[in-house]
Formats: sequence, C-alpha cells, structure tokens
Amino acid sequence: MANHFQVACVQMCSSRNVADNIKQACVLIEEAADAGADLVVTPEMTSLLEQQTKVLFANVFKEEDDPALKRFRDVARERGIWLVIGSLPIWLSDTQIANRCYVLSPQGDVVSFYDKIHMFDVDLAGGESYRESQNFQPGERGVVAQTPWGGLGLSICYDVRFPALYRDLAQNGASFLTVPAAFTQQTGEAHWHVLLQARAIETGCYVFASAQTGQHECGRHTYGHSLIISPWGEVLADGQTDVGFISASIDLDDVARARTKVPSLQHDRPFRTEP
Repeated sequence: MANHFQVACVQMCSSRNVADNIKQACVLIEEAADAGADLVVTPEMTSLLEQQTKVLFANVFKEEDDPALKRFRDVARERGIWLVIGSLPIWLSDTQIANRCYVLSPQGDVVSFYDKIHMFDVDLAGGESYRESQNFQPGERGVVAQTPWGGLGLSICYDVRFPALYRDLAQNGASFLTVPAAFTQQTGEAHWHVLLQARAIETGCYVFASAQTGQHECGRHTYGHSLIISPWGEVLADGQTDVGFISASIDLDDVARARTKVPSLQHDRPFRTEP
C-alpha cells in the first residue's frame, strides 16, 4: 500500500445544462490531474443542480445511459487517475431517483457507488426551504471503497450532520472520507467548517469535501469552501468561493499518528439512555 498521494477537490457552479456541467467538470478534473493529482473528487450534483421536480426529472438518465458517467469514466482512464464523482442524479424507478456517488478506477471502471442516506428536508430562515425526499430515494447502506491507499468512506452533503455514519465507516476500514456537497450559503456560513473538522477529529480520517459554489441557475446559492482536512482536524486547503480546484499531499502515516494519540475508535462502551 502506498503511503503518499496527491488529492484534489474540484469546486463548481453547476447549472441546469448537463452538457455544460460535464464540460466544466472535465476541464477542472484534467487540470487537477495535470497538476499531479492521483485522486480527484467532484461536488454533489456535478452534472445537474436543480430543485424543480419537472426540470430535474426531464434531465435525469438511467445509469447505463448517463452521459456524465460515460464521459467521467473516459477521463479517469485517459488521465490514469482515481476519480470520485461526488454525485449524479440517477433513475431508480419511474418516479424516484438516487443521489449517487461513484468511485472510478484509473481503468475507468466503477469500483463502488453510494446513494445519499440522509435527505435534506428543512425550512431555513428567510423562506428558504428544501424537500429532497420528494424527488430522491434515500440510500440504505454505508460504503467503504477500496483504493491503493486504503479505505475511502463515502458520504454526501447533509450526511455530515450524522456522525454515527462516519464512525461506522472508520471502524469498517475507512482512512479517508469524502463529503461532496451543495451546502447552502446560510448553513455553510454557520456550520460547514466545524462539522467537517469534527468528522475528521472523531474518526482520525482525512476529509475530502468538494463543494458547489455561487449563485446557480435554479436560484440556489451555495457556500463553496471545498476543504481538505487532516486526521488531526487541520484545514490543509480551502477553496474559498471561486470555481477551480484545491489540492494537498496526503500522508497515510498521519492517520495512524492521530489514532495513536487519541484511540477513541477503540473505546466504545455499551450504555443505555434513560428518559
């Protein structure tokens, strides 16, 4: 197992135009690969960011027909990189779609996939409201993908508020966690950095969080600030609010060092809560 690699997190402002989003993502993925990235992660809803059900459903594909997945598999193979597509909307049935993350090998193969478990059904201040469960079918399984550097625990956006998922991923072999997101401006300003740093500290994992940023065609405003965080909770790179990518050198020994200093993953104890 290699102890060092270079990771890059792509930051995008996805629109309603699937072809334009694929093009934007590919340019940034290729730039990151040219800069030396071995593993590249893209944001949630890389190929389409849309809230209106009618518009969303009109632009969703079955997995075998999805033009984004086909193109990204080609890019992974052409550049010889590991590629995590933060998520794509994928048909599961005639009425439900998955918010699905894909892990692609340097051969362009789908190594693993993960469907977002926790649905963002919230009402925020100022009339901002979201109902993901109206369009998306929640996933039911955690996933640790195998890479040359170790286990890669997969999650998406709102999952970050459910720490039990990440503890389970770490205790099932994850040394790295991906958190591709389209965090709102409002919640991002309040919680994005601290939540991601907490997930890193609690698990002793690196965190790779690729984000959407800016004002989107559908009216949504996302926070940006893609982050790469060490197992000790240190922010190694912050994408701020511009479209582009960030990168950092990853040392697998840092995972072991953090978990030796604070071996909390080994200290679970049974308990009960009394009302």
